[in-house]
Amino acid sequence: MQVTKTVVLKLKKSDQSIPKTMERYTKGMNFASKVVYENGEPMSSTKLQELTYKHLREDIGLLSQMSCNVARQVSGTYKTLQEQVENGKTEWQKSEFSPTNIKFSYGRDYKISKEKLSISTLDGRKEYEIINYDYAEQYFSEEWKYLASELVKHRDGEYYFHLSCEKEVEEKPIEEASNFMGIDVGINYLAVGTTTDKNQAFLGGGKAKDLRNTYEKMRKRLQSKGTFSAYKRLKALSGKEKRLMEQLNHEVSKEIVEFAKEEGVDVIGMEDLTDMREETKVRKENRYNHDSWAFRQLQKFIEYKAIERGIRVEYVDPENTSKTCSRCGHISRNNRDGLDFVCEECGYELHADLNGARNIEHRVRDFRHDLESQGSRQPPDVDGVEATSATASRGAEPQTSS
Repeated sequence: MQVTKTVVLKLKKSDQSIPKTMERYTKGMNFASKVVYENGEPMSSTKLQELTYKHLREDIGLLSQMSCNVARQVSGTYKTLQEQVENGKTEWQKSEFSPTNIKFSYGRDYKISKEKLSISTLDGRKEYEIINYDYAEQYFSEEWKYLASELVKHRDGEYYFHLSCEKEVEEKPIEEASNFMGIDVGINYLAVGTTTDKNQAFLGGGKAKDLRNTYEKMRKRLQSKGTFSAYKRLKALSGKEKRLMEQLNHEVSKEIVEFAKEEGVDVIGMEDLTDMREETKVRKENRYNHDSWAFRQLQKFIEYKAIERGIRVEYVDPENTSKTCSRCGHISRNNRDGLDFVCEECGYELHADLNGARNIEHRVRDFRHDLESQGSRQPPDVDGVEATSATASRGAEPQTSS
C-alpha cells in the first residue's frame, strides 16, 4: 500500500520573489473561490480551470502551472466544505485565502535535493538553500516519490517547504494476520496497548493530564485579569500548549509502534472516535480536559507510523468497550469506577484502560475472523520531528485500588 508523508523543511534565506509570488497566487485563489461560490456548489478542477485559466494568466499574471494549481487547490477546498455542509457542521460560504502558502507540482515548478529547493517564481526559476534536519534524511532516497507540495509562511515569519512524498510499503493481508494489538487512548494514560499474547504497554501516564492542568490554571488566572496584555499572553500560551501536546503525542505514538514491532504485531486496532466530542457528555469540571484532548491526532500519528513499519491499522466500533468485561463479556456501567474495572458478573479485576484495550484487541481479531468466513472485507469508514519524554511501563499492569 501507499504511505504518504509530509516533511517540513525551513528555507535558510528568502527574498522578495517569494512574497510577491505568494500575493499574486492568493489573488488568483480568491478569484477562483468567487467563481465556485457563485456557482452554488463545488466543481471539478478541470471545469474550474476552464473558467479561470485565461483570467489567471492574462489579468492576474500567474504562470501556466500556477494557474492549474490554483484550480486544483480551490476545487479541493470546496469539496471539503461541501462534505462539512452535508454533515451539518457548517453552511455553504465563500472561502477567503490569505497569502501564506503556494502549491507547487514536482518536476513542473519545483525540484528538490538535500541542500536546495528550486521553484518557479514570477521573477523566474530560483534556488533556495534549505535546512535539512537529521530526521528528514530518509526522505531523500529513491524509494520516496515526491508529490504536489507547499511553500508556507509560518507564524514566525519564516518560510518552510512542506514536502509531500509517498512510497510503497508491503502490508500483510489481514486474513493472514495472527498477532493483534488493541490500543485504548485516554487522558490518564495517553495510550494503553495489549497484544493477543496479553503483553502490554502503558504510555504517557499523567504527563498529558499534568500539562493540561498546568495550562488550565494559567489560563484562568489570565482570564480573570481581562487586560489586552493578558489576552495576548493567552494566545501565546494556547500555541505553546498545542505544540507541547503534539510533541508528546509524537513520542507516545513512536513508543507504541516500536512496542508493536517488537511484539511482532500484524494489525493494530483502535476505536473509531470520529464523533466522540459531539456524542460524549462530561461533567463541567472535566470539560476542558475532554475538549482539549488530542485523541484523533494521537491516533493519526500511530496510524502513519505503524503503516510505515508495515503494520496494518483498523478502526472498530467503540460502543461499550469501557463497560464490557474482557473476560466474560458482561456489559454494565457499574463495572467501571475511575481506573478500576471490577466485573459485577464474574468478579474479574483489571486496570480499566487495559480492559478497554483488550476489548479493542478482541474486536479487531473478531473482524479478521469475520472477513475470513465471509470472504470479503468491509472496514469501518474512518478519516489519514521526534520529540521527548513519555512515561512507559511495559509488561506489568498498574495497580488498581479495591
